Amino acid sequence: MSKIGIGIIGTGSIVHTYVKCLSEMEGVEIIGLCTKSVDRVEQVKTEFGLPVYSDYVSFLSLPEINLVCICNESGKHSEAIEAAAKAGKHILCEKPLEVTTDKIDRLIALCKKQEVLLGCVLQNRCSADYRLVEDAVKSGKLGKLLMGNASINWYRSKAYYSQSNWRGTIELDGGAAFINQGIHTIDLLMNLMGPADSVFANVQTRVHKIEGEDVGAALVNFGNGAIGTITAGTALVPGYPERIEVYGEKGSIIMEGGKIIAWNIQGEDAPVLDTKTSGSGAADPKAIGHQNHKIVLQDMVESIRESRNPMVDGVEARISVALINAIYQSSREKKQVQL
Repeated sequence: MSKIGIGIIGTGSIVHTYVKCLSEMEGVEIIGLCTKSVDRVEQVKTEFGLPVYSDYVSFLSLPEINLVCICNESGKHSEAIEAAAKAGKHILCEKPLEVTTDKIDRLIALCKKQEVLLGCVLQNRCSADYRLVEDAVKSGKLGKLLMGNASINWYRSKAYYSQSNWRGTIELDGGAAFINQGIHTIDLLMNLMGPADSVFANVQTRVHKIEGEDVGAALVNFGNGAIGTITAGTALVPGYPERIEVYGEKGSIIMEGGKIIAWNIQGEDAPVLDTKTSGSGAADPKAIGHQNHKIVLQDMVESIRESRNPMVDGVEARISVALINAIYQSSREKKQVQL
């Protein structure tokens, strides 16, 4: 195929990132957008200057669309993915793929049956600094892993929740601080440390008037014998850059705000790093740049052309959701949960 035709379901703020990325890429064309809100059609047309549809059937029947990007509310990802898969379109979905593992399992099975690719946007895996950390850990430079910690101690204003009908809800967001803001950093931690065996957690809603949590902490036991902690929040003024700490028998590495801030490995010189900040969503979700999204989109396009799995497929995307679901279960039941 000469060009990959792309359709986007959902018209929230993240769509600006997609349009910017795709406008900088070769071999792709945005065919149109789809919103389930009929009242928003004209507004979205004016905002993006693209064709806008208000129902999945007419939108997904367009033969020019090869890839559908799912950017609607998290708890509505299933209905959009199912519609796209049944229409024979490849799919790239914003995080989380869905808010429960049961739903994710059904989506993986459906996409396999329909023979369409299913990818998930976990773009923080693409940063240059993280790739250095990943290589160091997975090549054994840290030796046996001992501990892995993550903190997403962020802040969101009251307006962030009050001006949205889905953020912080159980049905459409799946929770709050862990599954919305924390999932990117949790995904990175799990990718470094490997599968979790069990978790003991406590999440609370202390400040915001939402169903989900605005503060929480978890103790994780990993399958390789290492331990770790995860803290997350959206009520933690003023909001601090997300942080990952990895400790092994031969040293440690710390990342903060997407950048390596400490590299102490026996017999290894620290890499030469680009000190320019990449942007953290600690206090402002719009502060995050678009370059990593562009890498994910480019990989998805290439995976279609090459008939291969994308960098984060459904199985990979399930891992962080499984841990977050277990964190919520542990807090509800006030006991350790096995994964």
